[in-house]
Amino acid sequence: MAPHEFVPADFDPPTALATRQFRLEPLGPQHNEADLRAWTSSIAHIRATPGYPDGSWPPEQGMSPEENLADLTRHAADFVARRGFTFTVLDPDDDVIGCVYLYPCASSEHDVEVQSWVRQDRAELDEPLAQAVADWLVVAWPWENPDRHGR
Repeated sequence: MAPHEFVPADFDPPTALATRQFRLEPLGPQHNEADLRAWTSSIAHIRATPGYPDGSWPPEQGMSPEENLADLTRHAADFVARRGFTFTVLDPDDDVIGCVYLYPCASSEHDVEVQSWVRQDRAELDEPLAQAVADWLVVAWPWENPDRHGR
């Protein structure tokens, strides 16, 4: 992998992960309404989740649907450009219950920063999600030293 590449040029990024409790698919504009509803219902819970140490996200004042759509559009563009990979977490009824972010790490000690959150009313899935993603990184992604924020 070239130093400037987040993933190797010939790597085909996975687009799904499924368990009995949830499934992941790339986050995009089509998730706007459900995504906005999910994170705005759980701002304090998400800010207390490992991996959100600076307290800047999610914004306490929320976002307008248009602002959230712009954010989701940016994440989808990052996925296509292979700059970062964001997944929505859906329950068996296809309701958005969280997100997973795989982005370059600012620290040279790690090759990917892994963040995830679930809605407060689905808090029991926080650890199963973090563990499923950790296992997925080992078998399906090219990184060797993820920063999982102590998870």
